[in-house]
Formats: sequence, C-alpha cells, structure tokens
Amino acid sequence: MSSHFQRWMKETQANVEGALIQYLPDAKHAPEKLHQAMAYAVLDGGKRVRPLLVFAAAKLFDAPSELVSRAACAVEMIHAYSLVHDDMPCMDDDALRRGKPTVHKKYDEATALLVGDALQAQAFLVLSEASACADHKLPMLQLLAQASGSIGMCGGQAIDLDSVGIALDLPALEHMHRLKTGALLRASVLLGAMSGKRLDENEMHALDRYSRAIGLAFQVVDDVLDATADSATLGKTAGKDAADNKPTYVSILGLDASRELAQKLCRDAHEALTIFGESAQYLHDLADLIVQRKA
Repeated sequence: MSSHFQRWMKETQANVEGALIQYLPDAKHAPEKLHQAMAYAVLDGGKRVRPLLVFAAAKLFDAPSELVSRAACAVEMIHAYSLVHDDMPCMDDDALRRGKPTVHKKYDEATALLVGDALQAQAFLVLSEASACADHKLPMLQLLAQASGSIGMCGGQAIDLDSVGIALDLPALEHMHRLKTGALLRASVLLGAMSGKRLDENEMHALDRYSRAIGLAFQVVDDVLDATADSATLGKTAGKDAADNKPTYVSILGLDASRELAQKLCRDAHEALTIFGESAQYLHDLADLIVQRKA
C-alpha cells in the first residue's frame, strides 16, 4: 500500500472520529449513563473499514462531503451496535472488543442492550438529517435498513446462532456470511457511491461484484485470524469460533485453502473495478487492506 493511501486512510479515520463525536448525543445530557456507554462503544477503536469504504466509493462521483460523512457515521453506528449485541451473553458472550472490555462488562447487560438499540436509531437519524433532498436520501435509508435487518446483518446473525455445532456446507456458510458480514460492507460501498449520483446498471453491477468479493474475503480472513492470531493482536478473544464449535472457512477448507480463497476474492474485487479507472484506486487499496490485515 502506498504512503499516499496510508495518509488518506489516517486522515479519513480522524475525520470519521470527529464526525462521530459530533453526531453522537452529548454524554453530559440525560440519560448520561446511556450516552456515555454509546460513546464508549463507538469512539476510540476499530479500523473504520466501513466508513473508509464509504469515503473511497464517494470518490468515484465527487459526492458532497456532508452527505458522505453522515453516511459513513451511520454505517459505523450500525456496525458498533451489532458488536455490542453480538458480545452479550445471549449471543457470543465475549468480554473483549477493540482491546477493551465489552459494553456489558464495562457497564451492565441492560445498558448494553439499550446502547445497541439507541445506536441503531441514531444511525438513521444522522443520515436522515443530511442536507440532501429527500429523493436522494430515501434510497440510501432504504439500503441501510435492508442491509441491517432480517435479510441482511440480523438475518446472518440468526443463522450463525442456529448453526452452532452444525456441519454447514460451503454454500450455506457463504450465504450466512453474505448476510452477517457482507451486507453492511456492500451497503458501505453503495452508500458512498449513491452519495454522488444515481447508479446506472453497469455501475451497480460492478460495485455489487466488488462488494460481494470483499465481503466474503473479510470473513475468510477473520476466520483465519481467529485460528492463528492471539487476543492481544486481535483486540478480541482469539480461538472463540473453535471453542464455540462454530462452522468457519478454516473448519471446512483448512488454513491454506482459506488463505487461497481470500486471495482469489481479492483478485475478483480488483477486476470488478475496471470500469471506474483511476478514480477507484482507494477501493483497490482497501481490498488489499482487507485481505492483508493482521487483526
């Protein structure tokens, strides 16, 4: 990855952090505990992959910065809420996230539940209050809702919970992760592009193909890292998938084949962007980042 991309990534991550602070409720306002816990869940942590994808895709069509920023923060709030709920005892029951105690450990289970609920609502509020016209915002809000709900992220989580101890085949595992992980990554890319214009059929097909590739690649790499890295490196409990008897790409394909699959998906992502030329460079760089990451 070039120094130019790394500089852009750091600047964008810092801008997203500042925007999230602006768009979150003031932690000094009642109910203070809930607002403090929301900030704890969202700020000062994570790679911000989804906001980076929003900003990178927005460069394809020179989208207005305020709408892009709001879309990026909305996606990150949805992602953060999903992590808070995912870590709770009724789900994956984890104690560590982004290198610090999970929200239900730092506060309590009831607060964690409310944090997730409030962050989901805040995400749609933030995007709906963008200065763009309603005809521009409505398809974006619909996309985010679809990606977050029962035929997107929540549906994938439901399948995941129902699959513990079950020997899924590869198509079933892929379907689960296209919903659980891939849906919100796809939404990130499309929201960034849609901030700039209404996509034509060829543009939508190309970005859909790119998103599907990086969405699966992200999960394949996650499974590899869960099997090979330690908790300090990951910022979350390592080896938890195997301990919980969950089906993964590593458990089905093995480590070497999983790594090969990630590389193939990365090549697919690059090929999908051909029609956009140099304007898609940051999307190319992010595909490489997703596959090459160590945490």
